[in-house]
Amino acid sequence: MADLASQIDDLWERRDELTAGDDDAVAVVREAVNLLDSGEARVAEVDPGSDEVVVHEWLKRAILLLFRLSQMETLEVGPFEFHDKIPLKTNYASAGVRVVPGASARWGSFLDRGVILMPSYTNIGARVGANTMVDTWATVGSCAQIGANTHLSGGVGIGGVLEPPNAVPVMIGDDCMIGSRSMVTQGARVGSGSVLGEGTVLNPGIPVIDAATGDEVSRGIVPPNCIVVRAERRREFAGGDFFLPCALIIRRVEPGERQHLNQILRDSGVSVS
Repeated sequence: MADLASQIDDLWERRDELTAGDDDAVAVVREAVNLLDSGEARVAEVDPGSDEVVVHEWLKRAILLLFRLSQMETLEVGPFEFHDKIPLKTNYASAGVRVVPGASARWGSFLDRGVILMPSYTNIGARVGANTMVDTWATVGSCAQIGANTHLSGGVGIGGVLEPPNAVPVMIGDDCMIGSRSMVTQGARVGSGSVLGEGTVLNPGIPVIDAATGDEVSRGIVPPNCIVVRAERRREFAGGDFFLPCALIIRRVEPGERQHLNQILRDSGVSVS
């Protein structure tokens, strides 16, 4: 992919000169976005050695160039009409993906085998791992990376992070449960095996606090195998005391306890439906 990445970077440097209908540029950009669509490449991944997120900026640049080079067109799908620059994904049956009427995913996103899309939306550059469910009215924003065997419950908002190209997208690990109406945005991370209770808000400004110690363990990053709920903590301001949101780790779960997760959630008073 090095040669393709170099071509994308060259187009990016002279992007102000490009116009819709530049066939040579379009061909290069589409080749790059096809890699995202097929899952052969991904916008971002976690380096197992450093546990840091590595962003492949050239792929983000390819997406941004696609918008610059594409023209609006009207698409008809059965009784529905769309007017956009980017087509929808196709060939779900051969990909082993179940898509319920009312769900849509843009070309340039990747859905691994066993994914189930209830009426929901998945944007370009996003990646959804094998056997993950994107439940009703959930959204997976551009470039978000969702792990395998994860459940995004109804109304979950996974924020998109497309610009600038070096910005880290939202990263959700494997075997996670994200409770209804939770919002995970601006490059926040949820470690594998973790659960967010209903209505939890997570972004780089939200403190993640360990209830057992009261210590702040991070900002916007939930460690693996944690059960987390939305909470508030008191802060003093010139105008008085106010309560600001935080994410509270109420229990850490050993990997072997996953089979008893439903009972653990009930005992912890956490709802994720």
